[in-house]
Amino acid sequence: MKKLKGDCLLFSMGGIGYALLEILWRQRTHWTMAVTGGACFLSLFKFYKRHSKMKMLSKCLSGSAIITAIEFCSGCIINLKFKLNVWDYSNYHFNIKGQICPLYSTLWALLCIPISFLCSYICKKENERIKKLK
Repeated sequence: MKKLKGDCLLFSMGGIGYALLEILWRQRTHWTMAVTGGACFLSLFKFYKRHSKMKMLSKCLSGSAIITAIEFCSGCIINLKFKLNVWDYSNYHFNIKGQICPLYSTLWALLCIPISFLCSYICKKENERIKKLK
């Protein structure tokens, strides 16, 4: 049960964080972006926790791949299947179905720098809490 609560907290942090970031970037967001952001942050947290010794460049490239994959799957459902038109990268070079493009994958890689530090901080606090309980 504690694991589920922790995962829900991480999902919520990612969802709120991503929605706020999108409001700063595009001056608007959509509820589906909070869900997508939550899935991204939870996935990144679990990946970074498992690969804590990984170098920052590898974390950024892996993180970008994870976010881009989630964004593509989400976009295919949100934008292509349900036609909500939340985002459209059709005007960007080398886009795939208007859902992902190299420019945003690069931005996701840069975003993974602070995300990596945040994940490390959360893991450190989690480990300190566990040691106190023993």
